[in-house]
This record gives sequence, structure tokens and C-alpha cells, in this order.
Amino acid sequence: MSHLAPTGKWDARYLGPVPHDSSYYAKCMLGGVLACGITHAGITPLDVAKCNMQVNPTKYKGLTSGLATLLREEGQTGIWKGFGPTFVGYSLQGMFKYGLYEVFKDQYMNLAGEELSNKYKPAIWLAGSASAEVFADIALCPLEMTKVKIQTSPSGTFPTAFGAALAEMSKTKVETRYPFGSLVPLWSRQIPYTMAKFFFFEKIVQVFYTRVFTEPKESYAKTTQLGVTFASGYLAGVVCAIVSHPADSVVSLMGKPANKGKSIGTIASETGFVALATKGLGTRVLMIGTLTGFQWWIYDSFKASMGLGTTGGK
Repeated sequence: MSHLAPTGKWDARYLGPVPHDSSYYAKCMLGGVLACGITHAGITPLDVAKCNMQVNPTKYKGLTSGLATLLREEGQTGIWKGFGPTFVGYSLQGMFKYGLYEVFKDQYMNLAGEELSNKYKPAIWLAGSASAEVFADIALCPLEMTKVKIQTSPSGTFPTAFGAALAEMSKTKVETRYPFGSLVPLWSRQIPYTMAKFFFFEKIVQVFYTRVFTEPKESYAKTTQLGVTFASGYLAGVVCAIVSHPADSVVSLMGKPANKGKSIGTIASETGFVALATKGLGTRVLMIGTLTGFQWWIYDSFKASMGLGTTGGK
């Protein structure tokens, strides 16, 4: 494929197996919806346990015992609380995260030009992913706040049905700070997380194709390419979980009734950095590693099935 646009100038949108036009970006957005919506909703029980471990560590001491407590007190519905807002919120987030990453990456490469784009690839990955996540979190925020409230409220004190929960959040927006009260902590959690996720994913893929699979990427079977995608996604996810965990703990603690009206700084200093960085971290590493591996695998499987090729390379 020629790297030149029809005008004859170098153009990042013409680097891949197909031109990056509006149809390409729309397909990437749909791939992002599938990648994030399905995976996040599928691990709702782990998320419920993690949020409760962060908010009430004396009662929910570990993943297994936490899930057992939830099942004993609330039954099967207890571990699937927040499924609706999780599915809708993360589908929207995935749409912008992956779709806009492709858009911004091409825009920034074209701004930088061919030489600088090749020289400073990591900077392009970081800038593209950070820009995309700003918009992704605006879409996610109202639904994430609703999800956390459903998952961490004691049984019977807050509606668990999706529609009723949204209505309640809207009605009590003075105290819940709905719909964008958690946007700043969400940005502080998600932007470093997404920058790490995309940077380490692209970097690990690059290492695979320069050190392990040294022939041109296109010469390998789709199964091999998707295997590289999953492994790179999983490893990137582990790094991400560690980087973003303190901010994730703050987001969960903001939903706790005892912290109503407290600033983010107050919540952080009362809890202490060690607790913010470690409480529920093992669960989150397992959760985010698997999650990120499958997200990239679903996204690239969808892209490959549409003839768009997999993400990353030498």
C-alpha cells in the first residue's frame, strides 16, 4: 500500500492495509463498543467485590470472601449489581477510546510529518490515547457514578434497577454531584491508565514483531497476529492496573455515604497512599490484565474480520 495520499503527499491515513476514511473510523468505533461493553459487563461480580473492598475493607477483606459475603447477604442479584450502567457506560467509553485514538493518532502523525512520526512514535501513541480518553470519560462519567452508587450502597438503600437508579441520581444530584462530579478523579484514573494501556500495548506488539516474529506482519496467520494482540494486551493491562489503582480507589470511596461532601484531597489523606495503592490491587491486576487482553483481542478480531488489519507493528 502506498503511503502517499492521492495528492502525492505523505499521509498517515494511507499507511495501513486500507485507507483511514470515515468508514474506517466508524468501524473502529464499533469495535471499541464491542471490546469494552462486553468485557466490563462480563466481569461485573469482580467489580462489585473490588468496589466494596475499597469502600469497606473491614467487612470485605478479599475477593473470594467478599463475593461469598455478597452472595450470602444479597444472593445472585447482589454480585450482578450495576450490570446495566456498566454495559452502556463502557460501550460508550470504548466507542470514543478506540475510535478517537485512531483519529487522533493519524492527525498527530500528519501534524508531525513523516520523519518526526517515525522518530517519536511513543509520543504519538501517548498524545493520541490521552486525547481520546478525555472525550471517552465525559461519555462514561454519569454511568460510572451510577454504577458505583448501586454497587456500594447497603442493600435496600438505593435502587438497583438501571432506570430507577438514574432517576434517583438525578433527583439527588446536589449530594451525589451527578452527572459530572466524578469527572476529575475519573480523568486522573483513566487518562494515565489509557496512556499506559495504549503505549505498552503498541510497544509490546512492536517488540514481538521486531524480536520474535521478524517477517512482515502480514505474512503471519491471523491466529498468530491475534495471539500477539492478546499477549500484548494482557501484559499492558497489568502495568495499567498498578499505575491507575490509587485514583480508582478514590473514585470508589467518593460513593461511600461517610465521605459525602468531602474533597478528593481529604478522602486521599484520610485513607493514606499505601491503602489507596494496595487495597484491592491483586483483584484489579487479575481483572484488568484479563480485561485488557480480551479488549484488544475483541477489537483486533473485529478489525481483522472487517479487513482493516490488526493494530500495531514494527
